[in-house]
This record gives sequence, C-alpha cells and structure tokens, in this order.
Amino acid sequence: MKKRLLLSLAIGLAAALIGIGIQRLHLLDRVEAATWAWRVKTFAARQQPSPTVQTILVDQASLDWGKQEMEWSWPWPREVYAVLLSFCRRGGAKGVAFDILYTEPSVYGVDDDRTLGEAIRQTPIFVGAGFAKDGNETFPIPEIRTNATLIANVSETPDPDGVFRRSALYQTAPDGSPCWPSLGYALWRQANPDADPRAPLDTANRLLLNFHGTNGLHQAWRAAAVLQSEMNLQNGEPAAIDPAVFSNAYVFVGYSAPGLMDLRPTPVNRVLPGVEIHATVVDNLLTGRFLRDLPFGLTALFYLLFALTVALLMALTAKTGLLILIYLFGLMLPLACGFLLYPCGYNLPVVSGQLTVFVTVIGCMVLYYTQEGRQKAFIKKAFRHYLGESVINQMLEDPNLLKLGGEKRELTIFFSDIEKFSTFSERLTPERLTALLTDYLTKMGAVIQEEGGYLDKYIGDAIVAFWNAPVYQPDHAARACRAAIRCQRAIRENAPRWKAEYGVDLHARIGLNTGEVVVGNMGSSERFNYTILGDAANLASRLEGANKAFGTYVMASESVYEQAGNALPARHLATLRVVGRSTPVKVYELASAAETAPAFWRAFEEAADLFRQGRWSEADERFAQWPDDPPSNAYRRACARLAAQPPTEWDGVWNLNEK
Repeated sequence: MKKRLLLSLAIGLAAALIGIGIQRLHLLDRVEAATWAWRVKTFAARQQPSPTVQTILVDQASLDWGKQEMEWSWPWPREVYAVLLSFCRRGGAKGVAFDILYTEPSVYGVDDDRTLGEAIRQTPIFVGAGFAKDGNETFPIPEIRTNATLIANVSETPDPDGVFRRSALYQTAPDGSPCWPSLGYALWRQANPDADPRAPLDTANRLLLNFHGTNGLHQAWRAAAVLQSEMNLQNGEPAAIDPAVFSNAYVFVGYSAPGLMDLRPTPVNRVLPGVEIHATVVDNLLTGRFLRDLPFGLTALFYLLFALTVALLMALTAKTGLLILIYLFGLMLPLACGFLLYPCGYNLPVVSGQLTVFVTVIGCMVLYYTQEGRQKAFIKKAFRHYLGESVINQMLEDPNLLKLGGEKRELTIFFSDIEKFSTFSERLTPERLTALLTDYLTKMGAVIQEEGGYLDKYIGDAIVAFWNAPVYQPDHAARACRAAIRCQRAIRENAPRWKAEYGVDLHARIGLNTGEVVVGNMGSSERFNYTILGDAANLASRLEGANKAFGTYVMASESVYEQAGNALPARHLATLRVVGRSTPVKVYELASAAETAPAFWRAFEEAADLFRQGRWSEADERFAQWPDDPPSNAYRRACARLAAQPPTEWDGVWNLNEK
C-alpha cells in the first residue's frame, strides 16, 4: 500500500506539471472559452448592472422610424445627434460618450457638422470616438475634435477565437506611457479625475470584463424614443421618457441595428452591441466588481491539489466502481472551483485542471493495471498448487485477503495419513510407489481444493490442509467435513483399481479440528511458506492418529462438530485425552460411508455414556450387539481391561498412550 501510495502521488505530481505546462502555453484556450462562457452566463444574470450606466441605441426600429416618419436617409443628419445631447443635458447626465466615428464631413453640409460641434461644446463631459490600431490613428473632424472633452479609442481587439472578453483601458506610447484611453475608461476618468481605478489589468493593459445583467445589456433606450421625447419637450408637449432617467448617469450612444455592423460576439451574448463593451468597462470601474486571472502560481497550486487529491483517493481503493466515482469527482473538482472562484473575482482555467485530473487517472490506472497484472500472476503462481480456482479468484479480486506475516485466525485443520503405509511401501518399487502416491495425492488434493481448502503441504503420504485462510470462509468447518467425507468416498471408488494395479488395500485416516492458530508466511527471509502454527493444528494431527484406537477413518473434534452445525451425520465417539495434552476433548466420527447416520449410532452413544459412568459390564453387553462395528469392539476391549483392573480414580476419559 505504501508503494502504491507513493507511486500514485508521483504520477499526480507529473500530471500536475503537464497541466501547468499546457496552461502556460495556452494550448487549450479555445476549449477553455466554453467553460468561461458558462460561468459568465450563470453569474451575469444574477448581478444587476449599475443603474448609472445607460445606453441610447440606434436600433432597427429607430432607423425605420427615421425613414418613415422623419424622411431621414442613412446616415442621419448630424444635427439629429445634437438633439440626443440636448436630452442628456436636460436630464443632468454626468457625461456622454459617442461610439460613433465622424471622420468625414457631413453629407448634409458644414452647418450640419457645426450644429453637432456646438451641442458637444455645451455638454459638460463629452467623449468622442477615434480609432487607433496597429500604429494607425484616425481622428474625427475638427468640429468634433475641438469641442469634445476628450477623444478616445474605440478600437477593441478580440481574443484569438474572435470573442470579446477583455477591453484595453488605454494604448501605450513607444516609451510605455499611457495614451489613447478607451472610450469607457476616458468617460469614467473625466467624470472622476481624482479616483483610483485599481483595475486589475493583464500584460496588455486589458481588463477582463465582468458582464452584468441578462445578455450583458444595461438599461437601453431607443434613439427614436429619446429624439421624440426631446422634440416634444422643446415643443412644450409631454414626453414618453422622463429626462430624469439620465440624472447623474454615464450615457453611451451607439449602434445596435444589424445593418450598421457594430455587433460583437461576447461570452454572454453573441450579438452584443459594441457600445456595451465600453459601458461594461465603466460599470466595472464604478462597482469595483472586477474579474482577474488567478496568479499563475496559485493556478499551479490548484492543479497540484487536484492531481494529488485524485491520486490519493485512487491509491486507497481497488474497487472499479469507486475508481469511476473518483474519476467523475476529479473532473468536477476543477469545474466546481472555477465556479466558486468566479463570484470572488478570479478566473481559474478549468480545462487544463481537468486535463491534469485525466492524466492522473490514466497514469494511476496504467500503474494499477500493471501492478495488478504482476500481483495476479504472482498469486496464481504461488497458490495454484495449493488452492482451488474459485478461492484464487477471490484473492485476485481482493489481494488484501492475503496478508504477509503471521496473524491469529480461527481455522479448521485437516490431517490425513495412509493406513499401514510403511508396510506396503516396502513391497513396491520406488517408481510404482511414486506413481501410486501421485495418483492418490492428486485425487485427495483436488477434493480439498474444490471445497475451498488450502493445501499446506504433503509430508510423504500425509496431507496437511486448512480452511478460512487466506480467504475468509464463514462455513470453514462444514467445508472441511465435506472434504473429509468426499476424500473417503474417492478412496473407496479407486480402491479396486489400486488393488489391481499395485496389489495394495489403501485406506487413509483423517483428523479434523477447529481452533485459533497463527497463519501466514513462516520461515526465513530467503525461504518461507504460507502455513500454520499452533496447538489447534497439533490436535488435528493427534486426532488423525487417534483413529487407530477405534478403527475409524474420520475423527473430528467437538469444535468442528459444533461449527458444522450438526449438518453432517456423526456420532459422539468418546472423550479423549491425547498424547501431549492434559485437557480432554470430545471427538466425533463422521459417517463417511452413508448419507445418513446408521440407526444403531444413537444406541452406541448410550452405551458409551455407560462406559464413561464406570458401568463397564453393562456397557460391554450393549457393545456386544454390534460385532462388525470397530469402535464397539474397541470399547469392549477397554471394558474388559477396566473391569479386570479397575482404576483408583475414573473420570470417564479415554486416555491414549501413543500418537
């Protein structure tokens, strides 16, 4: 886990560096634009624009009114704009800015220009439009230039994708000093000469625009409605618009009719009147609600946090479902941070952050896949001779089930040994003996593995196996019992063939015990084996040998019998005190030759109770009823011995003197 964690964090660090580099090179700016537009539209609609910033728009309806009602052809006479200025002055506007270029004399004659020039002169603050771009400068005609408070630049440069997101507050002179302020900044500066804008600008002196209102529009008035209102007021008639709406307002005049070619694509509106960009600049300066790019160092820190968070979470789980959820969470994390930082005035690039998460996830998945492949290969190689395929598959699903080192756990242990093996092994050549053992052990091992057991070792003809490790098995006792019964059945089925081929009658004794042992990789640092240690294992070995005293072939301890849930046919055979243990243990014989317990087993247990009570003569009479039952015959021999030489103390325990 420690190695997995360190490697995951290293991948996260590398992914963060990739994301930081891509953001530094602006390689994903066009993709980032989509998420920026989403954020702008979400928050612009929730913020009302400043009511002191208003616009008068020459829209299509105004053009139609001028043509139909006033018989004005386009371009309108410039004295018309003088009427607009008169209304603004009447309302007490703080200042007026025209986003209209007057670079050529009026087609209606010089008096038309003079009329507009005089109206401009009477306006306390008027900012006219000039054009400066790529070293070229265009100024309005003298009548406008000499009467305006200031001539400002209306040239705006969009981002590479053609969308207007920023506005340069001013152009710079060759020496780097500010010159040619933008229309909006010039109007705000003239109205607030002593104010400090404190606007966060990028390296090109551009302000990242914080659009407000639905579609980024300020309070807008149709030029036709304003003209009619002013003309009505001049004639002493009621006006549709109260001039007071412009009281103390920053008023911008511009075009919005499609044919006048002054519509600009912005994140909040694909056809925003160009004059609205200048109005938004003033809005931002008045409200102080600025947007700024997050400092690059902080952006890099965010990307690092994204990558390391995802890497850490992925390192802590191996579940496919959880990994998918972590991936989705990681992709949403930069987006969520981008949305949270927007109302705080910061622009966090989201797409490069998501790329950082994506690279982290892919890198970790490749790492885990490689590690998992090696781990699965190791587990299969290490355990394919000891475990069944189903158990190995469980370990592959969750390798944490296999803990290295020793741990205490309750297991059911299986010991078996071939009866009289040394006798017939002397009659067989080594080759034939090896062939017989291979056949026998293969069949026994297959049964044990099919029941989910772990084949610990073969010791000559002996088999050591256990259940409930390395994989947890709640029914480990029942599995071991079934394995023992099936092994005996396999021996009976193959006995005729072994007799014919090798001339031996093969029988095997099995001992089962359930108890707590230490299980794990035991041995030296160079060579070790996954095995068990503990008294419970020793008892299973003793019970295998105890079968000899009773002529039985499957003996299980009381702990096995109780955990198996009495589901298998068995009889209480005796209470034993085996060699090396002072504490007696109840033992049971499993009915390995039948699906149900023989009918006389209940009567046998009653006879055994008489034996334990010291009523040996009565017990002997009972046991005499079953002359073909080896345990009954063993009890009869014990009854005769005890009756002949009664012990001074009797506790009903059958003491074994040999293993």
